[in-house]
Amino acid sequence: MNANATREILKKVRQIEIRTNRLVTETLAGQYHSVFKGRGMDFEEVREYVPGDEVRSIDWNVTARTGRAFVKKFTEERELTILLLVDLSASGNFGSTSQSKRELAAELASVLAFSAIRNNDKVGLILFTDQVEQFIPPKKGRQHVLRVIREILFYKPAHRGTDIIRTLDFANKVIQKRAIAFLISDFQVSHPTPRIMNNLRVALRLTNRRHDLVALTINDSRERQLPPIGLLTLEDSETGEQFEVDTGKPAIRDAFARQTENQRNALNQILRSAGVDIMELNTGESYIGTLMQFFNTRERRRA
Repeated sequence: MNANATREILKKVRQIEIRTNRLVTETLAGQYHSVFKGRGMDFEEVREYVPGDEVRSIDWNVTARTGRAFVKKFTEERELTILLLVDLSASGNFGSTSQSKRELAAELASVLAFSAIRNNDKVGLILFTDQVEQFIPPKKGRQHVLRVIREILFYKPAHRGTDIIRTLDFANKVIQKRAIAFLISDFQVSHPTPRIMNNLRVALRLTNRRHDLVALTINDSRERQLPPIGLLTLEDSETGEQFEVDTGKPAIRDAFARQTENQRNALNQILRSAGVDIMELNTGESYIGTLMQFFNTRERRRA
């Protein structure tokens, strides 16, 4: 990589750091802390029972061994692991605005990563297509997060398709401790047969039991509604398949919109049935309100 290319990469990463860090500092850091901190309790020690202690906290093994009542003492789990699973399949390169889906994914990941390190949490990264392309184990610190952002923006994947099931299986194997896992994808699954979609539902449910799984679905409005511009050749960026449509016909545009809406509803039904929280985001639109609503909903549920 030449010096000019390196400078451009560093400039882009720095721009995202400045933009997202300001958002975290001014808006999201406190909500992140209240929603995700204290999700678990670490065992610290046992101590002798005193009147007023919760009876359910009695350690019966120690009590039986000593002949005196002892209770377990716990402390709030202070350190979390945030795992970012980011889809780099070819469909993410699309963007009808000044922002591609991949760029929006990188910015969202940056906000979450900077929120995490501000609260002294670890951040890990899995980049995937129809293969797991790269895994960066969870670590702390600003330099680590900057590396994560750089990889999301500039990593060149070897494959074009999407396999979320394989990626979730990999995450469950390499991350042993319970994590907050953010799955960032447009969810344009390669060959979405009923069998594959049912297997996806099972994989999502399994991962959500082991971790706390949140789906961030990245959309572009032009993929849902066709413009009335006459004959148009469309290409599936992941398979290379091409087909021609006459967008000048209202019936064609309406059928396309219905099909994409049905696919969206089917995906959301799969995610909800697996117990996965959903954030829907669109290129070229502000995501701040969606993030705030997500944090508020999670905080109310926790309370």
